[in-house]
Amino acid sequence: MKRNLTLGLLLGAAVSGSALAQDLTGTWQQIDDKSGSPKAIIEISKESNGTYTGQIVKITPRPGYTPQKTCNNCPAPYTNQPILGMDILKGLKHVEGTGNYERGRVIDPLAGKVYDAKMKLNASGKRLTLRAYMGVSALGRSQTWIRLD
Repeated sequence: MKRNLTLGLLLGAAVSGSALAQDLTGTWQQIDDKSGSPKAIIEISKESNGTYTGQIVKITPRPGYTPQKTCNNCPAPYTNQPILGMDILKGLKHVEGTGNYERGRVIDPLAGKVYDAKMKLNASGKRLTLRAYMGVSALGRSQTWIRLD
C-alpha cells in the first residue's frame, strides 16, 4: 500500500511537472534568426478566451543598430504604433496533449508584415520555436525564444 502511494505521488509530480512545462506564459528573450543575437524581450500572457498574446516589453540593444521606434510600414491597427509595448503575437491556441501552439498571427514590426504563426515548446519548457509563414509552413522562417523567468 505504501509503495503504491509513493508511486502515485511520483507519477503525479511527473505529470504536473510536464503540464507546467507546457505553459507559454512568462518572459522570453527573442533571438534573431539571421544574426543569432538577442532582439527583444517578449511577455506572453494567456487571454480569457484561452489564446496566448505576446507583447514587446524591452528592445534589446545591439552594437551598430539603432532600434526603430514605430511600426511605420505596418497595416492597421499597427500603423505608426510604438514597437515597445506592441502586441506582436496573437491568437495562439494550445494543441492538447502536446507542446504545440497553432493558429496564431505574428507581426514583424521592422518589415511591416503579418504572418501565420505556430510555436513549439521544448520538453523542459525553456525554449520556444516560433514558425512564421504565409500560407505554407514549409516556406516560413523559424526563431528561437529562450525563457527568462
